[in-house]
Amino acid sequence: MLNFCGVDTNFQPFLFMKKIAIHWQILIALVLAVLAGVWLPGSVKYVDWMGTLFLNGLKMIIVPLIFTSIVAGVANIGSGANLGRIGLKTIGYYLLTSTLAILTGLLMVNIIKPGAGVNLNKVAEVDGLSGEQPSIWDTLLGIVPDNVFEAMVKGDILSVIFFAMLVGFFIPRISAKYSAQLVNLMNGLYEVMMKITMFIIKFTPFGVFGIVYKEVAAQTDVLELAKGLGGYALTVVVALLIHAFGILPLILKLVGNISPIKHIRNMAAPLLTAFSTSSSSATLPLTMGAVEKGAGVSNKVSSFTLPLGATINMDGTALYECVAAMFIAQYLGIEMTIAQQVTVVFTALLASIGAAGIPMAGLIMIGVILSAVGLPVYYVGLILAVDRPLDMMRTAVNVWSDSCAAVIIAKSEGEKLNY
Repeated sequence: MLNFCGVDTNFQPFLFMKKIAIHWQILIALVLAVLAGVWLPGSVKYVDWMGTLFLNGLKMIIVPLIFTSIVAGVANIGSGANLGRIGLKTIGYYLLTSTLAILTGLLMVNIIKPGAGVNLNKVAEVDGLSGEQPSIWDTLLGIVPDNVFEAMVKGDILSVIFFAMLVGFFIPRISAKYSAQLVNLMNGLYEVMMKITMFIIKFTPFGVFGIVYKEVAAQTDVLELAKGLGGYALTVVVALLIHAFGILPLILKLVGNISPIKHIRNMAAPLLTAFSTSSSSATLPLTMGAVEKGAGVSNKVSSFTLPLGATINMDGTALYECVAAMFIAQYLGIEMTIAQQVTVVFTALLASIGAAGIPMAGLIMIGVILSAVGLPVYYVGLILAVDRPLDMMRTAVNVWSDSCAAVIIAKSEGEKLNY
């Protein structure tokens, strides 16, 4: 069933599903969940536990998977020059695609002007956005943890990545006797984490069903709530589609000489899961499985690019934040100058780096952008009604961009991919 990830298929939750590819299972679960949420919203309490268990399982594995994969990957890279080369390529790609995403959003919001003439009678209350938002400088300082175990418990992924890179970097630089043992240990632990991950993946359709069922059942009045926001939602969706199916495939083909169609087929299961969970961090184990087992990317590359991408590479989020800030300005009748729009672009790029890979993280970071251009954070409440479905779409774009980075960088390192 999960051969795209190289998973042993001896165990199946339901044998009749064995011959159905995992991405079709997820898609079927997604459709059934939407129908059930619309027609049987009162029955959600009987199945929402499936989504909770599935997300808990994914969250359980995130920190140990990231730590072991990065330590093993960096230790296996060898020289610091190799690590620096891969690091520069990764950061360069992430900055480029995020900037292109923001500029796409800026172009579309200036063409469509969704906020002009919109009349919304009420601005929704937004919990947690009225206080002071963390600055970009605070985010950067937080990369170095004062207590690495506390960072692991809290799920501070940037701190975990930093510490794991240090451990992996210095393992080859100690006595060869101990270095070899530690490398073998970390490789073994990483293999164990991947086996657990692949086991959890088998239950993805059931988790998706529980998650989406609950969300749809809770949004029975979403059409009424979203009245007047159709232009804004359309602008975000069109910009996301242009970036996901235009810009990123073009980069795949021109830079990596990789078939976008083959790659998106391989990434079907992680993308559908990202869409359903709205969490790039929770989807990370599935993304790593698809990229390594399906695309043939080495652990050396995937262990560095994907965890880092799930933390700082938020193309969809950056695009959305830019459109949202411009929409609010248009709604308030404020004409943004070129300088202010440049500020929006730059701040959206930095804010997307600081955004967590969890549902609605981008909504919180919009406060940083609004403050940078002098707009009241209070008006974030304007876009709450349609945020959840847009969150699902932008998360899928985030994961899609991360996977493109992994295969492009692997190809640039001379690795032979499966397509």
